[in-house]
Amino acid sequence: MPGPAERPRLPALAERLSRVPVAASVQMTMKARELRAAGKNVISLAIGEPNFATPPIAIEAAHQAALKGDTKYPPQDGTLALKQAIQRKFKRDSNLDYALDEICASNGGKQCIYNALMATVDPGDEAVIPVPAWSAYWLMNELVGGKSVLVTCPQNNGFKPRPEDIEAAITSRTKWLILNNPNNPTGAACSADELKAIAEVLRRHPHVWIMSDDMYEHLVFDGFEHATMAQVAPDLKDRTLTITGVSKTYAMTGWRIGFAAGPKQLIKAMVNMQGQVSAGISTVGQAAAAAALDGPQESVEVMSAAYKRRRDFVVESLNACPGIACHKPEGAFYVFPNVAGCLGKTSAGGRKIESDFDFSMALLEESLGAEVRAKGWNVEVVAMGVSGWGTAQARLALEHYGFAYSPDIVVLAFFSGNDLRNNSSQFEKEYPRPFFVRRGDELEPNAVMPLRYFGRDLVLFRGDDGKAHGTLGGGERGA
Repeated sequence: MPGPAERPRLPALAERLSRVPVAASVQMTMKARELRAAGKNVISLAIGEPNFATPPIAIEAAHQAALKGDTKYPPQDGTLALKQAIQRKFKRDSNLDYALDEICASNGGKQCIYNALMATVDPGDEAVIPVPAWSAYWLMNELVGGKSVLVTCPQNNGFKPRPEDIEAAITSRTKWLILNNPNNPTGAACSADELKAIAEVLRRHPHVWIMSDDMYEHLVFDGFEHATMAQVAPDLKDRTLTITGVSKTYAMTGWRIGFAAGPKQLIKAMVNMQGQVSAGISTVGQAAAAAALDGPQESVEVMSAAYKRRRDFVVESLNACPGIACHKPEGAFYVFPNVAGCLGKTSAGGRKIESDFDFSMALLEESLGAEVRAKGWNVEVVAMGVSGWGTAQARLALEHYGFAYSPDIVVLAFFSGNDLRNNSSQFEKEYPRPFFVRRGDELEPNAVMPLRYFGRDLVLFRGDDGKAHGTLGGGERGA
């Protein structure tokens, strides 16, 4: 028996938890809440939360549903009224026709994604995910035993995926290509023609499912016309899952109503998965969502116009800041500024800015604004020694070529998010040997070395201190 000072050992938790760290956006939100609790006035930019009210028609529909007793267990795939409203929505917005058994409703779009991965991904199956991206995609995929193959969308391509990079990432084990259009966190949006180019790639790989997360479809600016894969490539509709919901379009994040449309057998499997986890979703929430979908859409136009004004102001203001360059997004309500010009400098509060993490923490602690650093969206500013998951990839890159690993090495040619041991031929074709320097090496003035591999642009540069620094860059691509 344990002594009075000893605590009994708890039963073990599941190994799968080691594959799913807490998302960076959640970590930053928790930090912001801690500061608020301490009496600080924090502006949180860490989570995608509209600051508009839910349309009154949706609130009233939920109220009336509750009053008339619509509070019993619902169908697992969604109420008839909601699924019919979803049918009309897809026809109205994208000219897509779906039967009722090709539609299901879940607790937000996130559960739709999880249900789909649970229903299709076996251990070792791969999901190709263009990044920057919402971290939930690869976290959920890896939780169910899948492997995430990350395809970088460079800034000098507007943060959009290039068809050739997607094709290079597809293997015989690829199960999914996951597209988010417009994108969280960059706001980049692919046009119909750009999606058609990606569709050409997918026609050559009939074993790959296509997931189109269109949650921000109505938040687009400057006359941009949203398109979705099943719409532009009808021949791929039978292996395309289109996911959206009411969270962003109608400012209904807390109602937790998302929905998906796709081939009958996939939807049936997703509903089965949902039945093992949560069964049907809130009846009054479904009533509210149906009313929002079928009701007047003026509030959507008002919100979109407001987001455009905010985007224009924020992008202009950020680009006026020394050391910051900000792409103007086509949609959503995010910006993804490049802070490369701030690396190597010192904040007003004395923090040395050596990474995106340092920049985010300086912003939070000194200016009380919480935002998510680039690494949270799987964009490594630089693989530097013991920082984050870059360590394992740096070690693989070095050991693959017989170099000794050292924690002070800056590796500029590591294979982002993938196992080099399973991709060595592709890795070696692009880079016969890794290009690296040690952190803090002296560089000649104006030393700039642009590199490119697998669609990623990286720059080694000389900071104000004369030392070596590395960053994702938006400059010209080099060989």
